[in-house]
Amino acid sequence: MEKIRRSVIAGSWYPGDPEILRRNIMTYIRKASVPDIKGRLVALIAPHAGYMYSGQVAAYAYKLLENHKFDRVVVISPSHQAYFQGASVYTLGGYETPLGIIPLDRELIDQLLSVCPVVRDLPDPHAREHSLEIQLPFLQVMLGKDFLLTPIMIGTQSYDLCAQLARGLAEVCRDKKVLLVASSDLSHYHSDREARILDGAVINRIESLDPEGLYRDLKDGRAEACGGGPMITVMLASKALGATKSRVLHYATSGDVTGDRSAVVGYLSAAFYDNPGSGRIKVGVDLGLSDEEKRVLKELARETIEARAFGKALPVINNPSEKLKEPRGAFVTIHKDGKLRGCIGMIESYRPVWETVRDMAIQAAYHDPRFPPVQPQEVKDLDIEISVLTPLKPISSPEEIEVGLHGLVVRRGPYSGLLLPQVAVEHNWDRETFLEWTCRKAGLEPDAWKDPLTKIFVFSADVF
Repeated sequence: MEKIRRSVIAGSWYPGDPEILRRNIMTYIRKASVPDIKGRLVALIAPHAGYMYSGQVAAYAYKLLENHKFDRVVVISPSHQAYFQGASVYTLGGYETPLGIIPLDRELIDQLLSVCPVVRDLPDPHAREHSLEIQLPFLQVMLGKDFLLTPIMIGTQSYDLCAQLARGLAEVCRDKKVLLVASSDLSHYHSDREARILDGAVINRIESLDPEGLYRDLKDGRAEACGGGPMITVMLASKALGATKSRVLHYATSGDVTGDRSAVVGYLSAAFYDNPGSGRIKVGVDLGLSDEEKRVLKELARETIEARAFGKALPVINNPSEKLKEPRGAFVTIHKDGKLRGCIGMIESYRPVWETVRDMAIQAAYHDPRFPPVQPQEVKDLDIEISVLTPLKPISSPEEIEVGLHGLVVRRGPYSGLLLPQVAVEHNWDRETFLEWTCRKAGLEPDAWKDPLTKIFVFSADVF
């Protein structure tokens, strides 16, 4: 039986009369001035104090929805009222405000529960919490009635929890028109001057898109945010979903409203987006693998690592497609919590690419000499990237190298080093820096690429 979660803050944190509520929100929206974000909007951060205090700041985030439409929204908030492990998603029915009932996104919620073990069907924390509900009237005004809601509340705000939740969200939200919203206020009850110093640390981490740095600042007391976990989760998930830009849209303290600057609360609004006009370099080439074939290869790599971890038989692809039977080199790259956990591959292979991927998954997880073997309890936390390679091609001049398109191999005598195309893009290297680091990878001097005895090869890759 469905159970609608009724409003618990209408008439106090925001107006209970629907017409007054709508009119107030539109007044906030009209007063907000935001940049024209032409790229794909992925996520927002908005504050969760009463509208009298932070409604105008929140409007700077939600005004972006005038030009960016979504049919699904995931709102992630902290829990001020209940303590619990993991993350809670409400599944019993819709969320109600004076503007109506927002239906739940049953499909996305079920998918998230199935892929993300830290998320639980736990309705009780939602009963009295304000920080999630406070976002909803803005969404109703800006998106209308035709969106579905996934309401998530975080209990323990550890980095590991945030990383697992972000991975789950990225997996279920990819290729869907979903907006992520993190609900958070900043520092509490410091002088206005002290608050702006503490909150400045949060602003810097958001604008540099640095969730790990934000977590460290919060943990060490250099910053404060009651919704630090939701912000970190949204930053991690946004990056996984392709966001390359972040922008703090507005910042204020409660002192800007009340005039009392002796003990204030800080508020900000921010956006995360992928700006195709920002000069972002496309990585690699399209080798004609379909989305389904890419999914099969990634699933094969994960199942292979899991099978080896738990002593099971290795998976086999029965009746592989023609593309998966092609002999190609491949690399498997493993990350955990945003950090490299293993990367090994073959430049060329005479075996079907699916077999190469399976073999390299084992090598990357269990035989990369830079890391200890993956442990069974780690498997669920691994992010896997596959690079299917084109054949090596010798070049006669470094001018032939295109950053983003090419990976590099340098060889001189017994020394050899390889870097994948995405490495140069991830580190924002130019051609010369890319060559220098590939030489270092080979155990050579950085300028060894200038030596006529050093052979340079390029290749490309379909990276997914």
